[in-house]
Amino acid sequence: MAGLLPFIGRARAAQPETPAPPGPAGRRALRAGEFLWLPELSPEGPILLVVSIRAQRAIVYRNGVPIGISTVSTGKEGHETPTGVFTILQKKVDHKSSLYNDAPMPFMQRLTWDGIALHAGNLPGYPASHGCIRLPMEFARALYGVTSLGMTVVIAGDQSVPRIAPSPKFLDSGPDGDAEALDATTWNPDAAPSGPVSIVVSGADARIVVLRDGVRIGTAPVRIVGDLTDMGVFTLSRVDTEGFHWLQLELPGQVGVAGHAVTADERGRLQIPSAFQDALRTILQPGATAIVTPQSLVSASSGQKLVVIDSEADE
Repeated sequence: MAGLLPFIGRARAAQPETPAPPGPAGRRALRAGEFLWLPELSPEGPILLVVSIRAQRAIVYRNGVPIGISTVSTGKEGHETPTGVFTILQKKVDHKSSLYNDAPMPFMQRLTWDGIALHAGNLPGYPASHGCIRLPMEFARALYGVTSLGMTVVIAGDQSVPRIAPSPKFLDSGPDGDAEALDATTWNPDAAPSGPVSIVVSGADARIVVLRDGVRIGTAPVRIVGDLTDMGVFTLSRVDTEGFHWLQLELPGQVGVAGHAVTADERGRLQIPSAFQDALRTILQPGATAIVTPQSLVSASSGQKLVVIDSEADE
């Protein structure tokens, strides 16, 4: 029976007899350095990690089910952790920082080539890192064991994800040096033949961007019917004869949305060119992630331009 019990950080903590999803009350009760790990709730399937800077929490979803929740320590003032939609670019069990005096970064999972990563480290209960996301040692070890290169990581501040990283030349310049037309539609799945699929929709830009394995493979104009005020994160739970079934995942401050099944009427609010929609359907599989945000993908809320990171760059 021991193998069926959830792994709870700080091993002396009491363990319930029946695993239960880490609900809001349990998340608030976690103290600095503590975590919950309940992989048996969803034994197999694609992984998504959502990090909340405001709450200093990380939530691990597998097939849309929360299987882990942990306290974190993100970047301190002057070294703030960037928000956005990231891809795991590199993994290394025993890594040392090339920027900060060979500081150890156990179970490192790189999110950017300029130094932002997930790794085990000290958790004082507040933002204290140089931009990385510090995790409890055993949580970092467990997370490392279930993730893969190309997996999506969403880092949110106040429910806002204003940029994509890495994102090859999104709304940058075309082959002739001219700005890419906002009404352009592109579809190039051969740019990344396999890997996790992430879809990002911006209300401000009226654009949809499709990433596979962190590489942009398509973009098209969209029309959103009605108001879009909050960010939403969704996972494709299954595909059957009735179509595509999406579940909404919980973000800080969103109450009662976890596990909400997206209805046909809600899906109908997002109007995409039919040819692009048909192409997108051919690559969608359970575990695909969709992020819908009212903010622009071109500029961060601070006014800085979208950071473009080459997913093929060397360390």
